[in-house]
Amino acid sequence: MIEQQYIDLFNDYRDEIDANSVAGLNRHRDAAFEAFNRSGFPTSKLEDYKHTDVSRVFDGDLGLNLRNIPVPVDPYEAFKCDVPNLNTNVYFLINDRFYTNGHHQGPLPKGVFVGSLQLFSETHPDIFERYYAKIGDYSGNGVVAYNTMFAQDGFVIYVPENVVIEKPLQLINILRGGVDLNVNRRILIVAEKNAQVKLLVCDHTVDDVQFVVTQVAEIVADRDAQVDFYELEENSVKVKLLNNVFANQAENSNVTVSTITLHNGFTRNNYRFRLLGERAEAHIGGLAICDKEQHVDNYAFLEHATPNCHSNELFKYALQERSTGVFCGRILVDKGAQKTLAYQNNKNLVTSDEAKMFSKPQLEIYADDVKCSHGLTTGQLDQDALFYLQARGIPEEEARMLLMVAFTQDVVDLVRIDSLQDRLVQLINKRFRGELMRCGNCHVCK
Repeated sequence: MIEQQYIDLFNDYRDEIDANSVAGLNRHRDAAFEAFNRSGFPTSKLEDYKHTDVSRVFDGDLGLNLRNIPVPVDPYEAFKCDVPNLNTNVYFLINDRFYTNGHHQGPLPKGVFVGSLQLFSETHPDIFERYYAKIGDYSGNGVVAYNTMFAQDGFVIYVPENVVIEKPLQLINILRGGVDLNVNRRILIVAEKNAQVKLLVCDHTVDDVQFVVTQVAEIVADRDAQVDFYELEENSVKVKLLNNVFANQAENSNVTVSTITLHNGFTRNNYRFRLLGERAEAHIGGLAICDKEQHVDNYAFLEHATPNCHSNELFKYALQERSTGVFCGRILVDKGAQKTLAYQNNKNLVTSDEAKMFSKPQLEIYADDVKCSHGLTTGQLDQDALFYLQARGIPEEEARMLLMVAFTQDVVDLVRIDSLQDRLVQLINKRFRGELMRCGNCHVCK
């Protein structure tokens, strides 16, 4: 059994896990351990993982830095952001630890906390205990349970009532290790009533070893709050990422989540949104550009629990060579959630006979006064459009690139940071041209 080595590891090193973390995180390990014992890692025998056997990801000799041994990297040298005029406050996670030697950031509004999850649990214990590992439900999710067992630090944003952070925040996740490594990181975002924050999360790989990364992000949007959460994955082909994003939304809140995978090895993104207050609005977008034997699986489950809420999903895949894309979207409209507006769309561009796309949109509706729809299209480039461009003197290869870039535009449009939108268009263009082999901004990558 693949799980047994991690069960033994947890039991053997529990004291060291706790000693290198804090009481707030340690209090959740026993319940997570029991849940992991019950469920284990997901396998392809489960319907929602039919095309992605997560358990095999952990079937190897992986190291864990449970003793918090310092990692030799200066993130400011490893990463140089070249998004023009983005003007963010930048923070770093080195593997799964918050980098505490950061340069001085611009001033934040009074009462805002941005930084280490360990430190936040000690300086804001009541708020930490109210939200940490609460919406990130691990009772039936073996990966989330595993992450909660082993996570020792992470990144947190806390925005108190009526506070708006005008300047976007940027979190850089840097993977560094001399041996094959398992990394378990946490992100917690709490936006209280009428608060606003935007976060861009970038993933980058420094060393040419195998990484297995579990990430759990919990987003709490209170009444009238607005949260933007953007993820940009530019990992090496040796990275296996298991990402879980949870969001609970109160009345009149607005949450936008968009994940763009430009380069990866193996990725599974789980999204679990609960619209709990009237007039809550959720927008979820995903874009995957894959070639070689890369694999991206997006699973989105949105629950409309109250009336008058609105959700919109858009996931797009551009698959080349022998890559694989998987999408499963489930919208649940609870009894009594009248006047729901819920839209789901999955569009896929498959340019190779060897590429594979698996898609499964689902609607589960228990209310009778709703407007819900889902759409699915999978195909190749529009030959008429291709001919039109060539007839106007554009070479075939360039015409193909233009059409593929245009295909991605409406996912980019979900991003509500103009300078980031512009940069994403450039990066996507580079990716289709084969110029973005590993990452766009890491100065250490070979």
